[in-house]
Amino acid sequence: MIHEILPVGPLQCNCSIFGDEQSREALVVDPGDEIDRVLQTLSRHGLTVKAIVITHAHIDHIGGAQKLKQATGAPVYMNSNDRELQKMMDVQAAWLGMRPPDQVTIDAPVKEGDRVLIGAAEFHVLDTPGHTPGSVSLWIPAEGKLLAGDTLFRDSIGRTDLPGGDGRQILRSIHDKFLTLPEDAVVIPGHGESTTIGREKKYNYFLQGL
Repeated sequence: MIHEILPVGPLQCNCSIFGDEQSREALVVDPGDEIDRVLQTLSRHGLTVKAIVITHAHIDHIGGAQKLKQATGAPVYMNSNDRELQKMMDVQAAWLGMRPPDQVTIDAPVKEGDRVLIGAAEFHVLDTPGHTPGSVSLWIPAEGKLLAGDTLFRDSIGRTDLPGGDGRQILRSIHDKFLTLPEDAVVIPGHGESTTIGREKKYNYFLQGL
């Protein structure tokens, strides 16, 4: 499967583009900004976007979703527990000193147990609240990859001091949903370098004792 990671926007959110090499269907996760780059990447691979998934409603992950939706006609999926946070886009923009992006209409909610199909690959939705109330992650068994949003980072975890954050909840999400995955599962966080479940179990200070 094609997989391109584009760090986009001022906070360098990791936007993931997955493409099936047979059907040429694509999934875009967290199109936070720089949608022209996203579209160029899709065009270079000859991909058609089937779905857009938002891991959580912080501006750096959702900011470009409306522009991508308008360009591709693809539906947008997000957990409904982040709807209130999505309504605060003007406040979030003020935190960063930027103009609010166009609000995107969420076409359908996603929740634990849902699966998004791209070609033959299944993307399993995991509810992983804590960074935000509606944070979700995507586990792709066929690829051995986990898109962790801002729940887990290399050597760290997502911040929980913003509205809706919960420090105990994020650790519970990581314990219940991530640490049960294979040790060699590749973790693609919302920002920064990729890692593995095994590495984070061993070296991540926040996970010691979980």
